[in-house]
Amino acid sequence: MITTVATLTAARAWAGIGADDLRWSQLPPLPDPVGVAGAFAGVSDGKLFVAGGANFPDKMPWQGGQKIWLDTVYALDQTNSHWRVVGKLPRPLAYGVSLTTKHGVLCIGGSDAMRHYADTFLLTETNGKIVIRSLPSLPVPLANAAGALVGQVAYVAGGAETPGEQAALNRVFALDLAASKPEWRELPPCPGEARILAAAGATADAFYLLGGAALRLQGDQVKRVYLRDAWKYLPAAGKWERLADLPWPSVAAPSPAPIVDSTLLLLGGDDGSLTGFQPPERHPGFPRVAQALDLRSGTWLQWDGLPMARATLPATEWRGLFVLPSGEVRPGVRSPEVWTVRWAAPR
Repeated sequence: MITTVATLTAARAWAGIGADDLRWSQLPPLPDPVGVAGAFAGVSDGKLFVAGGANFPDKMPWQGGQKIWLDTVYALDQTNSHWRVVGKLPRPLAYGVSLTTKHGVLCIGGSDAMRHYADTFLLTETNGKIVIRSLPSLPVPLANAAGALVGQVAYVAGGAETPGEQAALNRVFALDLAASKPEWRELPPCPGEARILAAAGATADAFYLLGGAALRLQGDQVKRVYLRDAWKYLPAAGKWERLADLPWPSVAAPSPAPIVDSTLLLLGGDDGSLTGFQPPERHPGFPRVAQALDLRSGTWLQWDGLPMARATLPATEWRGLFVLPSGEVRPGVRSPEVWTVRWAAPR
């Protein structure tokens, strides 16, 4: 059943956490002074890893700058230590899905300057060196997809097979990491539009797919259409349910989205309100807003005044913190800052 959106004035009736329950801080910034978008991130053996990504190291895109894909893997041992360069990915890679599992950091798909990839692998560290363990490849190459972990099953939805934002997919795949021989299997597609750059989330019994951008032909050009719809897939029933629409569109928000006290948090992302802003060097940045979904009532609440705004970045939980590494401050512009958010003790 589709439920409704609450406004800020309905905060007293809110069943979950509130904006005042969040505590923001920063970890040491990434050593890359420009920062990266679309990196992989996760935790293995108690260490935080950030790998790959893409940036414009010399000039901004509106100045003719060239995007560069990266393969460096960074590790952070403690919240107050320094990032270490611990190795390289098999190739420069960005815009894939990354999930923390009990086996290591699961990296799925992604792209470089030429193509999208179906590769799936686990990233761990042994004796100070990166170890890459290959897993079965996705059925199709995929970048700009959304993914989350339900138990030990990785779910991936949406994305695109080829560069250039000409067509999005509506396919959904699952990989059971607990199986003796893990293999990707295809699930029923999400009933909504095919999309790229959605956010995902997961509880013990459900996978969530939120927002993103459809790619529609308008005249003789394919353009992004910013989406507000939200969906839940129930593995036990093998079916999708539509949730209440987001208060506003959300593209490339940190994903997988944190879920705290039965509240799913979309922290930032691009709402499309400043698409095509001119001049681009004066773009004010993505909105410092959050959208919070109470999973018990199906109601959304809107918050503003976040201390940061980022898009096109992963998210992962580490040492009681939800980590948001690097990402875009505004189109084309990254930041090396690594933000964290945690929730206050239950009231």
